[in-house]
Amino acid sequence: QVHLVESGGGLVHAGGSLRLSCAASGRTFSQYAMGWFRQAPGKEREFVAHISGSGISTYYTDSVKGRFTISRDNAKNTVYLQMNSLKPEDTAVYYCARSIGPSGRSTPGGYAYWGQGTQVTVSS
Repeated sequence: QVHLVESGGGLVHAGGSLRLSCAASGRTFSQYAMGWFRQAPGKEREFVAHISGSGISTYYTDSVKGRFTISRDNAKNTVYLQMNSLKPEDTAVYYCARSIGPSGRSTPGGYAYWGQGTQVTVSS
């Protein structure tokens, strides 16, 4: 069983920054891509970003390109999401997830394990 624990959420003003972290259990962390998703009230869970197991390849949804950066530290079994220039529409619960393989995917079905989520609230 793999456990994922997110941290770093909170309340921030528009234009501010937050850095989310996701710590994973297990000894095969580098073999799997990791992704970040978010879900706002009344909306479906949506893809934000993913990163390959090696950390070389990243991909972002259009709405966060140039503002968010996904990274990982395989020695620490941790993936990060640096969020800059935050907007009120970024408000959501953010989830990290472990992919079913080394390559990232943009749909929830491509992920086998999920964290409990961390709330990000951006005030205008």
